[in-house]
Amino acid sequence: MFESKIIEVDGVFVGAAIITGIASSLRFYATHDSVRSMHNAILPDLVALKQRVTATFRRMGHKAIAFREA
Repeated sequence: MFESKIIEVDGVFVGAAIITGIASSLRFYATHDSVRSMHNAILPDLVALKQRVTATFRRMGHKAIAFREA
């Protein structure tokens, strides 16, 4: 079984980092449409992966959602 880490940007779940076992690199499993282009990307560490995912998420113009009561 592979180990994984949840990736959130601005409080939004965008995917998971999966430890591949290949020299401890991480594969990104995208769940949010704004980062779909990064699905299956392999990066060397969690910091690099989070930085790329965050940049992609924000570049796509996604803003944090504020909920209002009706």
